[in-house]
Amino acid sequence: MRYGSFERTMHKIKCSDCGADAEVPFQPKEGRPVYCRDCYSKKKRF
Repeated sequence: MRYGSFERTMHKIKCSDCGADAEVPFQPKEGRPVYCRDCYSKKKRF
């Protein structure tokens, strides 16, 4: 994926909430939950 003048590496993840396969633009840290776009949006509302 390209952002401006640099290319960002996407990392495949399994959502900690719903279990869906997704990609995120950062390297997930071990032991921390990571969410797909839908689950992240739901959690961000609260």
